[in-house]
Amino acid sequence: MKNTTQKDYVGYEYKEIVVAGDRVSQYLDGYLNFGWIPDENYEIKEKGSATLRLKRDRKIINKAELTRLQRNFEDCMKQIEGLERSKYSAATIAGLVVGLIGTAFIAGATFAAVHQPPIVWLCILLAIPGFIGWFTSYFAFSFVLRKRNEVVTPLIEAKYEEIYAVCEKGNHLLGID
Repeated sequence: MKNTTQKDYVGYEYKEIVVAGDRVSQYLDGYLNFGWIPDENYEIKEKGSATLRLKRDRKIINKAELTRLQRNFEDCMKQIEGLERSKYSAATIAGLVVGLIGTAFIAGATFAAVHQPPIVWLCILLAIPGFIGWFTSYFAFSFVLRKRNEVVTPLIEAKYEEIYAVCEKGNHLLGID
């Protein structure tokens, strides 16, 4: 007579990844489609990151294809994160450049003011574009951010569509449907 409470042995392989805290759900949802299940879920670390601990059956069917799809998923997620960062880096550079140009004009105005004898007309002439540069650096940041958003958003959406297709294929291979 067979003992009905005895379970069959299942060997697991384990994976641990660190992801941004705001992307935990996306990663968990994605990895489920490749046979991974949460193992003690995740823990939040410093600066909004999380460590995901996952496991899956070592004898999972279609393991090679699932691994290939998983790598594609991971690559798409990294590309999305890079595109998100690129929006702000380009805008920050634009704001800094405009602000530094304004600072150069203010420096020229300062040198004209401390010159013996002071050259007041040159000081005023250089201070005006300097203050304008300081004032418009925020608007340069906002403008470039808005333009970069218009360029990057369709690329990010295309990557999400690619992720959905990859996860759907993985889900189909697992037979979860």
